[in-house]
Amino acid sequence: MWGIVATACVRRRAEHKDHVWAWNFIQDRTANGRPLKWLAITDEYPRECLALEVDRSITADRVLDVLTNLFLTRGVPRHIGSDNGPEFIARAKRRHSERAGLEMLYIEPGAPWENGFAESFFSRLRDTSFNIEEFTSLAEARWFAQRRQHEHNYERPHSSLGFRPPAEFAA
Repeated sequence: MWGIVATACVRRRAEHKDHVWAWNFIQDRTANGRPLKWLAITDEYPRECLALEVDRSITADRVLDVLTNLFLTRGVPRHIGSDNGPEFIARAKRRHSERAGLEMLYIEPGAPWENGFAESFFSRLRDTSFNIEEFTSLAEARWFAQRRQHEHNYERPHSSLGFRPPAEFAA
């Protein structure tokens, strides 16, 4: 396995903006049963949602494009934390991360609490979105993703940030 089995919230606690990011895929379906795959990337220090992409499938190349765009606009974080799923240990992502000087942090299999900040975001996204929304189309899911990301970053106060939204805290 490539990377460090360490946790972003315990051994690699985020010390500043763009220090530790986390990412994950979340599965859902449209009303007609067709798959939706969501890619969420968060910055753990300000609790910002950096990307919330949705499609029928998300290829490794698409993930690399999203990461490259984030690297160009925000810079390269020191670490990205994730589980050990095959989509996170793919060779293309490892090469891309190594070239960028990025250290991957993997949690122990079956231990989501080791990536607590990210898991909380992903769980809240599922509870407040997927479990109560039924998307009729991919276009509707994409609109919802943009709206949800904006709401999370600019409107929703977080108690851990002094009841400020992440974008305000990050500024």
